[in-house]
Amino acid sequence: MKQNLYNSYKESSLVFHLALFSVLIAVIVYFLPRDKKFDFQFEENKPWTYGLLQAPFDFPIYKSDEAFAKERDSVLANYAPYYDIDKSVSMRMINQFEEDVKSKYSHTPVHIREYIVKRLTEIYQMGVLSVHDAQAIEEDNIQFIHTVVGNTAKQNAITNIFTAKRAYQYLSEGNGSDIASTELRKYDLNTYITSNLTYNRSRSDADKEEALSAVSYAVGFVVSGQRIIDRGEIITPQTYAILHSLEKEWSNTGEKTGGKNFTLFGQLIFVCLVFFLLYAYLRIFRHELLVQKRCLYLIFSFPLIFSILTSLMVSKVFLVVYVLPFAMTALILKVFLDSYTAFLVHFITVLLCSITLKNPYDFILLQSIAGLIAIYSFKELSQRSQLFRAAAFITLGYGIVYLAWEFMHISHYSQITWYMYVAFVISGICLLFMYPLLLILEKTFGFTSNVTLIELSNINNKLLSDLSEKAPGTFQHSLQVANLAAAAAVRIKAKVQLVRTGAMYHDIGKMLNPAFFTENQTGFNPHTQIGYKQSAQIIISHITDGMKLAEQHNLPRAVRDFICTHHGTGLTKYFYISYKNEHPDEEVDLADFRYPGPNPTTKEQAIMMMADAVEASSRSLDEYTEDKIQSLVTKIIDGQMQEGYFSTCPITFQEINEVKQVFTEKLKIIYHTRISYPELKK
Repeated sequence: MKQNLYNSYKESSLVFHLALFSVLIAVIVYFLPRDKKFDFQFEENKPWTYGLLQAPFDFPIYKSDEAFAKERDSVLANYAPYYDIDKSVSMRMINQFEEDVKSKYSHTPVHIREYIVKRLTEIYQMGVLSVHDAQAIEEDNIQFIHTVVGNTAKQNAITNIFTAKRAYQYLSEGNGSDIASTELRKYDLNTYITSNLTYNRSRSDADKEEALSAVSYAVGFVVSGQRIIDRGEIITPQTYAILHSLEKEWSNTGEKTGGKNFTLFGQLIFVCLVFFLLYAYLRIFRHELLVQKRCLYLIFSFPLIFSILTSLMVSKVFLVVYVLPFAMTALILKVFLDSYTAFLVHFITVLLCSITLKNPYDFILLQSIAGLIAIYSFKELSQRSQLFRAAAFITLGYGIVYLAWEFMHISHYSQITWYMYVAFVISGICLLFMYPLLLILEKTFGFTSNVTLIELSNINNKLLSDLSEKAPGTFQHSLQVANLAAAAAVRIKAKVQLVRTGAMYHDIGKMLNPAFFTENQTGFNPHTQIGYKQSAQIIISHITDGMKLAEQHNLPRAVRDFICTHHGTGLTKYFYISYKNEHPDEEVDLADFRYPGPNPTTKEQAIMMMADAVEASSRSLDEYTEDKIQSLVTKIIDGQMQEGYFSTCPITFQEINEVKQVFTEKLKIIYHTRISYPELKK
């Protein structure tokens, strides 16, 4: 039955892990940018601040916008639109003049008639523009037009083309003849002048497009793999043109080749591989974290949040990603979990974020070193100054590493990218917001930081203050247990502050019935008035009463666990043995004398159980010699081991032996023999 339940638990756990990883991978890949975006920033005559750049594909070198516009303007300046000449207009106007000569101007001399007909013929052969077309040509600054007769086009300067006004002047002034202008103005010459040029839009547009298409966008070509520029090199005008051309072609290439599908597939494989490595680490080295959902949620929240923020900054916001406090991952996980897990999750987060950048190597180098500095400089969070110091070290580490990296690639101090150092400072300032963030994470995921533990261990705390007033003996006992347990935790590298705080609260349930516990008695023992079973239940009730008080005062779960585990599932042996001796033939129900437990599940809880039993028993010694103290410590802790109280917690025999040594040393100091002072002889 147990095996079936275990297999069922493993299957449900595996399904949960697969579902969690699938959701994480899907969300992260969804936010990763897949556009072929050119993320490099560059200026002409400035140093290139990134690594070696090679052409990822073949692309042309485009002309600058100014040069290209200038060539187009030059083409348009020489552009000559097409106008069709309507021959019927010339014939109609000349015929009308001939008819008017017969009817209206019958006395017109022959040489004047011939002169006007000749001039009208010349005018209409060159062409007459309408007022609208003449204005359009003037606005476009066109110098030439093509006049089309049938299938023949002839280019003419605009100065040779007539408007109605110029045609009248040309016709009425009589230049090149002996006819006076006054004679010509007797005739209503305006009547015979009208436009005979019609704009040929289709042919003009086709000719314009052909002329513009001859203007080349490119002045050269770059082949795939060709070296473009390396870090520290000055961006010359020619290099700037190449970079500008690459920027234009970057997004188009992905769309033309279907690159987004390949990018998505590659991102999916990479993210799955990274999370598989993280899962493998947890399963091999930190299996206990896999069975705690709150730990998994905390661990995976950092890769998720920072990946999304980095993707959004790269694709939507034009800011340097170094302003994000990536080292916060290492700091927070160091506070709640351990250094190894903190660094690995930090490194995994950095890897996931790096694939959104075009130059990921600098990013991985800087953030990895920042994570190591964060873990090394941040032993524990017990004071606000520790966070300020860690943030300062991380910012300084950023600056030194990046400066060294720049010195390897630049030739003059003017090429230093100062804005990066501003980003590092902003990131360091953001790290300071970790202090209030810890409170949010504690409430969200149920963790307990050292800051909270230190606040709880203050003896002015309401609960501890009540304990010192209502059960002063128990309060002193708790202080002694806290000192013993903390010393042992230091020796075996357990969580010192957690043990100390747990010891301060482990017996708070005794304040409801303080007189029933020997450390609070002043001569009268109320147990003499009641039976052994009732006495046992009152003693046992300090566990359940303590848990109720802890819940009422919102003590963290980590502290509450010390209340219910410091006796484990042991017996109230004094009352059990006394009852058994009085009723030798009776079958005793052990449940009447057994603590509810459970047994310790962590090193800290095991230390607490040992310290509590040793400190309480040490008060019964009649003589505090080294041998008796050592014998007492060994007897009590070995008895607990034989009872199997430590079988479910990860404490080793070597660590238990070290705890014994610490307890012996501390009790010798506590109960040392004081010398008697001599009296002054009179």
